[in-house]
Amino acid sequence: MKTLFVLISLLFIPQSETEKIYWSQDEKLTWNNFQGKSIPSATFVASTSSGISFQYSYTFQNNEVIVDYSVKSFFNPATSWFVPNRVNNHILKHEQTHFDISELYARMLRKSLANKKFSKNVKSEMDSLYHAFENKRRLMQTKFDAETDHSRNFKKEAFWQNYIAQQLAIYAAWK
Repeated sequence: MKTLFVLISLLFIPQSETEKIYWSQDEKLTWNNFQGKSIPSATFVASTSSGISFQYSYTFQNNEVIVDYSVKSFFNPATSWFVPNRVNNHILKHEQTHFDISELYARMLRKSLANKKFSKNVKSEMDSLYHAFENKRRLMQTKFDAETDHSRNFKKEAFWQNYIAQQLAIYAAWK
């Protein structure tokens, strides 16, 4: 029996598991979670570092691929920051939406994995699947900031917060 274990993380910065905050419907971000050094010269006043932790292992049994996996969305306090005296609750909600987008893509990846039948090329199939969702997640994060002008466009901000909440509800079965 052959077994392989792989860990892929969005951020290639060494992190201990205790540094990460995993997404929870019941717990929202606070400014105390943002522990990184602020960049006062940036064109925005806060930055959320979030992503998807992805681990999997697989075995071959009777010519069948058995896959076990874990997908979690996380927030990294050490690389998330804000400029004191220039932020407010509106901006904090914007940053929470970035974290929520990561959770949405974690759920979408879980859904895709739940129904996936793998061949003997499971490693390349898993890596390809993860990278496809990761690329889409990054594109959505960029689009969110562009359309909301980093939270300054209140109408678009409200649209996005509502849209992401709806999408999270649609994918609730894959929490």
